[in-house]
Order: sequence, then C-alpha cells, then structure tokens
Amino acid sequence: MKHKLLIILLLVSVVWVMVAPVAAQSQSGPRVLSSGAQADFPTRLNFSLSASGDSQITDVRVRYEVERTGFARVTAEVAVPFTPGTQVDAGYTLDMRFTGGLPPGTAVRYWWLLTDAGGRVTTSEVKRVDWHDARYAWRSLSEGQLTIYWYAGNDAFAREMMAAAQAALPRLGQDTGTLLSSPVSVYLYNGSGDLQGAMVFPSEWTGGAAYPDYGIITLGVSPVMLDWGKRTVAHELAHLVVHQLTDNPYLDIPVWLDEGMAMYAEGPLEGQFTTSFRRAVAADRLFTVRTLSSPFSALTDQAVLAYAQSFSIVDYLIGTYGQSRMLELLGVFRQGSDYDAALLKVYGFDTDGLNRLWRDYVRSQYLAGAATPAQPELAGAVR
Repeated sequence: MKHKLLIILLLVSVVWVMVAPVAAQSQSGPRVLSSGAQADFPTRLNFSLSASGDSQITDVRVRYEVERTGFARVTAEVAVPFTPGTQVDAGYTLDMRFTGGLPPGTAVRYWWLLTDAGGRVTTSEVKRVDWHDARYAWRSLSEGQLTIYWYAGNDAFAREMMAAAQAALPRLGQDTGTLLSSPVSVYLYNGSGDLQGAMVFPSEWTGGAAYPDYGIITLGVSPVMLDWGKRTVAHELAHLVVHQLTDNPYLDIPVWLDEGMAMYAEGPLEGQFTTSFRRAVAADRLFTVRTLSSPFSALTDQAVLAYAQSFSIVDYLIGTYGQSRMLELLGVFRQGSDYDAALLKVYGFDTDGLNRLWRDYVRSQYLAGAATPAQPELAGAVR
C-alpha cells in the first residue's frame, strides 16, 4: 500500500512539473494590434498604437529614424504617456517646432517597444512613413539623377527648370571637380509664400533651401519667375555638390564659402546684390570675413549683403589664386580642418588675413583713386 501511495505521489509530481511550465509559457508578451503614423505637414508627425496583452502593459516606447546620410545612425526613443492595462491605446506627436523641420519627401522609419508586468518585451515591425506635403497636387519630371516636383504651371515650365538644372551640373563639375553621386529631388513651390509655408520658422528672405543630407532642394519659384528660378536651382545644386565634396564628421565649411560657391555657380551678381554691395563698400560697412563664417542674419538687407560679400570673396580667391587652389581648399576642409588652418595651408593667410587682402581688393575695384593692393607671393597664383 505504501509503495502504491509513493508511486501515485511521484506520478502527480511529474505531471505537475510537466504542466507548470506549460501554464507559465501560455503567458505571451504584448501584441501590437495596429500602428500608424500620419503627417500633418509641416509641423507634426502623429504616431498611434493599439495593443493588448495577457498581462498588464506597463511601458510603451516609440523609436524612429529619419532617413538621411551621415556618419552615424541616429535613433530617437520616446517614452509614451499612456494608461497601463491589458488593452492599450497610445499616441505620440513629433512636433517639428521643437525638433526642427524636415523637407518634403523625407522618409521616417518607426517601431514600438512594449513591456508588460512580467518583463516581457515586444518589438513591433518597422514601418515607414513619407513626410509628404499633401496640401498640393504634385506632378513629377525625371531626368538622370534629378526629379522635379511641381504643382503650379504647365509641363513646359517644369521642362525649362529641368534644362537649367541639367545645364548647371557640368559647370559645377568644373568649379568643384566633382559631380552629383546620388539622386536629388527638387520641389518647386509657387513662390516664396508657399515655400515659407512649408517650413518651420523660415527667415523672411528665404526663397530656396538645400538639404544636402537628404538630397532634397526646395524652391519658391512661380512660372512667372522662371529666369530667377533658373539661377536659383544652380545655386541650390551647388550646395549639394560642395557638401558632397567637403562632408566630414568634424566641421562644416564656413558659411561664406558655402554660400559664396553657390552664388558663384549662378553667375555674375545681379540686381539688389550688386546695389547692396556697392553701397556697403562706399560706406565702409562691410561685414568681416570672420563674421560671415557663421550663419547669416534673418534680416533681409543684412542677408542680401552677406550673400553678395560671400560671392565677392570666392570670386576674389578664384580670380587671384586660381581654381586649383580653391579645389585644394575644399579638399582640406574635407579632412576636417578648422577655418584658419585650412586657409593657412592653402593660401598662407588665415581668416583675418583674407579679410584684409579682400577688403583692399574691393576698395581698389570700387573706390576711385584707391591704390591697387599688393598680393602675397604664392606659387601658382594667378595675376
């Protein structure tokens, strides 16, 4: 009898050992029922989630990555406020007014991490949402590496802009020694008002913008502004090409060089830029080159002068010392050199030295009776 009782107890124990893990394993982690993202262009991207679990869901996080080039992969993670439970609805709004705006056509990848009271973690599938400006009915035209998107004007307008962009590329190749290596999307808004309405906190003078890390250009060009648009598309393409040539994980190039190369790509100065520059030279109120190494003023008149001066500085360097030295300077910046060190290595003077030589040069060109400035002796300098 005792032996029978012992056998029964052993069988019960074995059955309990076999069943207990099965009962524990039946508790699965949180389940994502649905997730999505809705663009409210240009200021908000709204993420939403519905989930359930056998145990109470205690933590919800959303991770997202903006698709762009760079030297490091950047993933943002946000702990999302919600009411814990076995049925959960949660949402998070990415507010561009605090994080900075994104250009149209950008793609964002996102996914969710859910944790329950038992410590089980579920990672959802990765989804992709296009940051699209759905306020307009866009059409597209592609040729080679370029795609133009527009909504105002006829097909001939888009073809004219495409022809101007295509013509600018070989000129940029001559100026910089390089060509576009990846596709570029150009969005044509119907004037600066529409363009600025697609941006977060734009400057009042903004008529175009280049986003080199995204391969995107936005322009405020209406069909009646075609001539201006042709110059401006060359300007913004130059930003992308120069960035491609100088990109490094340490420092950006000085703003005067970036904007000066872009203005140089347009051709000779025109209109308000020439007028502003001549007046500043005559009144001796030019910005210093060191000042122009930083972002330009948000005030229109000061920004116009800064652009004009940047063109003049680049034009002076290329005209005086040759295109080869400019290409050498861009190459030194690609190595992550600081501003003064790069100029010293290529030209033999730093930012302040450039400022003195350039100011003497422009005074000799625009002020009657001014002496012709002496230039430092550099091997290979163009006279």
